[in-house]
This record gives sequence, structure tokens and C-alpha cells, in this order.
Amino acid sequence: MASYVALLRAVNAGGSGKLPMSDLKRLCHEAGFESIRTYIASGNVVFSSSDSPDKARSVLEKRLEDWAGARMEVLVRTAREMADLVAANPYPDQPGNQVAVLFLERQPPGDLAARISGVGNERFSPAAKEVFVHYPDGLGQSKLKFDLGMGTTRNMNTVSKLAAMAAAT
Repeated sequence: MASYVALLRAVNAGGSGKLPMSDLKRLCHEAGFESIRTYIASGNVVFSSSDSPDKARSVLEKRLEDWAGARMEVLVRTAREMADLVAANPYPDQPGNQVAVLFLERQPPGDLAARISGVGNERFSPAAKEVFVHYPDGLGQSKLKFDLGMGTTRNMNTVSKLAAMAAAT
């Protein structure tokens, strides 16, 4: 059994995508996942499964689509990938709520800077299938926009907590 973190996009954010975490846990259980735990009400779930990461993602997306009646996007990372992100944080001296990880479906492109607009004081750094962003003025104040396809963002406080939860699963 492998330990995974599933990150749902646009769940319980800004009044849209309402998904009670009790329903998310139930859907994961019905999908055959084990050791299921959610973290805060923004679509973070840690679980173990004998499925590959891609299979776990497709199974969960199908369950969510059946539940919601519409497609809900999910990204899955292994416990090792989450731990590696915590270790690779290029802004470790910055507060965890000012550093975020933009999770993507694939490796960021080589022309990353050309695919970002609205840059102010923010700094960014690509990773394996993510982009680290330092928001010195706070994420809520930023005008930063990424043209990188589907993605979802979590601050480093959340990433660190999810990594620890996955390591303990």
C-alpha cells in the first residue's frame, strides 16, 4: 500500500464547489482507499491505496463526478513527493503562509516566466510538477496569473502538514 495526498481543485473556495469533508471521506472509502484523513475543508485528503497514483486519481475523479454531477479536478502526489517538496522549498526562511506551491499535472515549461502575468513583488521557482511562489505581500493581494493548465495551490503550512500526515499513513 502506498500513501497518497489528493488535492481537489476549487473545493469550498469562494463559495463554490461545496463538498463536505465527510462526503469526501465516504467517497474515498467507497473507492477502496484506506487510512483516509482530510485536512481543513479545502479538498485535501490523505489515504493509502494499492492503486498507482494515476489510477487513484481517476477512481477518485469518477466518484466525485458521480457525486457532484460535474467533473471535479484532482491532483495526486505520493508521500515521497510531498516530503520532497517540503525539503525543496526555495524560500524556507519565509513564513509558510507567504509561500505557496502551485500543483500542476506536468512539469512546468522551460518558458515559465513567459506564462506568468501580473508579477509584482512575487518570486517563483519551478519544481518537478509544481511551482513554488513567494508572496511577500500575501496571496490575497497578488495579481499573479499563471497560464499553465489545470492546477491548484496550497500554502507551505498546508503542504508541510499534508506531507507529515502522508508520512504517518
